[in-house]
Amino acid sequence: MTTTLLRTAGELHARVPAGRRAVAMTMGALHEGHATLIRTARELAGPDGEVVVTVFVNPLQFGAGEDLDRYPRTLEADLKLAEQAGADVVFAPSVEEVYPGGEPQVRIGAGPMGERLEGATRPGHFDGMLTVVGKLLHLTRPDVALFGQKDAQQLALVRRMVRDLNFGIEIVGVPTVREEDGLALSSRNRYLSPGERRTALALSQALFAGRDRHAAQEALRARARAT
Repeated sequence: MTTTLLRTAGELHARVPAGRRAVAMTMGALHEGHATLIRTARELAGPDGEVVVTVFVNPLQFGAGEDLDRYPRTLEADLKLAEQAGADVVFAPSVEEVYPGGEPQVRIGAGPMGERLEGATRPGHFDGMLTVVGKLLHLTRPDVALFGQKDAQQLALVRRMVRDLNFGIEIVGVPTVREEDGLALSSRNRYLSPGERRTALALSQALFAGRDRHAAQEALRARARAT
């Protein structure tokens, strides 16, 4: 399979898949977590369907002082990974293609859900994320769109947006893929120093410990009930 690189929505709309179109949305710098999204999309689209991977670094979801300018952009490597994972198309539009009138005055608001957790420390982040996801769903016109469960709040908001605004698209969450030490795969992991990486692992280790303790307690309760 050869993956086709497209830059405009017109090029993408000219393609008419025989089956379902499944879209995996990314900001590029693809890794094995993204490859899992693409392979799952391939399964859902079927042999007659089409898998589209979007690669777009969305300026609206980066706040002041965040890493928009240095966010990794590795399109050539992304194309190779997408092809190996089974993508038919990589759709990598320019900022002008996604926002033809410049920065949009009308945006999708995340509402109260977007003001909690990550949204409490990154004002406007989820408004920018939903705006670009909404636009990319219109531009790619999929039957199903896939997002990683790693970004749980994002996934919850996308599902709510699709339901509240009647997009008529199936949203599928794909389980988190982790590195050998347990750290969730992320394009930004390359920023971490060895010390920061050890600190980052504390969260997943605590969560796994809590999960294991809960499972052990439930097993003890079940044993007690049985006796």
